[in-house]
Amino acid sequence: MSETLSARPQKDRPWVMRTYAGHSTAEASNALYRTNLAKGQTGLSVAFDLPTQTGYDPDSPLARGEVGKVGVPVPHLGEMRKLFKDIPLVEMNTSMTINATAMWLLAMYQVAAEEQNPDLSPEEVAAQLAGTTQNDIIKEYLSRGTYVFPPEHSLRLIADMIAYTVHQIPKWNPINICSYHLQEAGATPTQELAYALCTAIAVLDQVKSSGQVDEADFEKVVGRISFFVNAGVRFVEETCKMRAFNQLWDEITRERYGVEDPKMRRFRYGVQVNSLGLTEAQPENNVQRIVLEMLGVTLSKNARARAVQLPAWNEALGLPRPWDQQWSLRLQQVLAFESDLLEYDDIFDGSHVIEAKVNELVEGAKAEIDRVQAMGGAIAAVDSGYMKQELVSAHAARRGRIEAGDEVIVGVNKFETTEPSPLTADLDGAIMAADPEAEKSALASVEAWKEQRDETEVADALAKLAEDAKSGVNLMTATLAAARAGATTGEWAGTLREVFGEFRAPTGVSGAVGVAEAGAELTAVRDAVKKTGEELAGHSGGRLRLLVGKPGLDGHSNGAEQVAVRARDAGFEVIYQGIRLTPEQIVAAAVAEDVHCVGLSILSGSHMELVPSVLDGLKEAGMGDVPVIVGGIIPESDGRRLVELGVAAVYTPKDYGLTEIMGGIVQVIRKANGLD
Repeated sequence: MSETLSARPQKDRPWVMRTYAGHSTAEASNALYRTNLAKGQTGLSVAFDLPTQTGYDPDSPLARGEVGKVGVPVPHLGEMRKLFKDIPLVEMNTSMTINATAMWLLAMYQVAAEEQNPDLSPEEVAAQLAGTTQNDIIKEYLSRGTYVFPPEHSLRLIADMIAYTVHQIPKWNPINICSYHLQEAGATPTQELAYALCTAIAVLDQVKSSGQVDEADFEKVVGRISFFVNAGVRFVEETCKMRAFNQLWDEITRERYGVEDPKMRRFRYGVQVNSLGLTEAQPENNVQRIVLEMLGVTLSKNARARAVQLPAWNEALGLPRPWDQQWSLRLQQVLAFESDLLEYDDIFDGSHVIEAKVNELVEGAKAEIDRVQAMGGAIAAVDSGYMKQELVSAHAARRGRIEAGDEVIVGVNKFETTEPSPLTADLDGAIMAADPEAEKSALASVEAWKEQRDETEVADALAKLAEDAKSGVNLMTATLAAARAGATTGEWAGTLREVFGEFRAPTGVSGAVGVAEAGAELTAVRDAVKKTGEELAGHSGGRLRLLVGKPGLDGHSNGAEQVAVRARDAGFEVIYQGIRLTPEQIVAAAVAEDVHCVGLSILSGSHMELVPSVLDGLKEAGMGDVPVIVGGIIPESDGRRLVELGVAAVYTPKDYGLTEIMGGIVQVIRKANGLD
């Protein structure tokens, strides 16, 4: 036996294993991190809540209902200290999913590390820090929605961070170019390749033109650019996509930027496998989906991920428990340590099938990159709405294939019969409830923090930040000073909002292509929409008006956009104003447009706070009889409670038939107006 074992090939080092985590409070998240590290996780991946991501403190009206819901609130340095208590940051590899406020969070992370190492100078501490800030703002305009500032100012912040880290934190990846969220927004593999690489080109061009890094150091900039990629269940295609990414990045960095060192041209990426494809129906099937998706980014040695984080099987139901996260970690560990995957060279080298598919993807991506560059690059394609429209259209086409049964989703549109699942016998117990005290705790934390700090020092630091923002000086120095003085997340972002202004990205809905041909079901719904509109308008040819609203800070607009596009296809007049609206703004739009129905989309878990506010606002405006429907990741018990409060219908991920939902909306409107 010992001879057999000794004959086995030497194994490669496995990728960094992470779990994307953070919730409720810094203390609770810290306990979860230390538990996960003890279970064999080799890196941290921090999820921040939406107020932190969009630059608001917990006491902002816009933060109501969102504090601690999709991640951990970090409104000031004191909470950053708690988040990493007893976790030595100079020994850690930490990924932070943070974009608009990335510079601020990196500054607080560095200062927290300095405090952990009082015997070292700030420069010595910075030199030892390793990790990644996501910091790809272009994909935020296209898919995820946690942008704050206009594109040119956002790119300036990114360039400042890159220049600072290349010189001061050389082991840090200052940006993670994200194709992950593009796939979730509907991108085809070709679009995912092209738009991510166009973003990388825009970032590198910005750093070059900023003049903050000389030619001799520019190779280091390219070498620290990392990517964050999505892997879907079509794992052969995903393997080819990753090999295509490698080939294209090597070519771009060599030909466009003249990078000679092959190590600096490596395509370095981490991956979170696809959460979009996880189903609420038969959620146990998500485990095998996650495994197949993991294989797409690990099987090919020459295109293997540097870091992998897997979602939990029950993410379409709600917040995963620690046990669910452990299961996902164990999937990685079984592949890395029990299988023989890491003992071999690339198993796809020489495959004609793989080579042909890679070539197809490369050629398609090059054509789309050329199209975007001809428009003026990624920023111009954001401003014009081109990329957003293309993503919304691609997503609509995918939804159409699923509804037609051309794209099979096991347990959803085929093989739907099922035995009762012990995993979901107790639905409320199958997920973790958000801590109802998290918001109260965060509010108290901010109040106590402000009481003990030196207000003059804070004011001076923020004034210097504003001055540097206006003058064009690298903003990292002023940001670090603000963190050390005790400024808050909301104050840092608010200061820059005053200088840079804010931005609303195009929704992509108006120019998106919807259903190409109406089948019998959509035709029937169109007839019902037309008939109901005529009845309510006294046969004067009036149209039913549907307001699609996204209250709160949730920027994941894919579902809302698809509802808006299908509603338009069904004959509704659609009012959709994009993301990040207050309940008051939604009510005002409902009144101004005199709508027949209000549809609210919330995926952040803030439905129990925000939906009642919209209901109350409509009543106060004399529109209490206008039906309200709600869609999102909503636990069953919450759905029942919303109906008791007056919501006409609740839709969750299991309700994948958009045309069927349109028919339901017509019935809701008819019932509310006594037309049944």
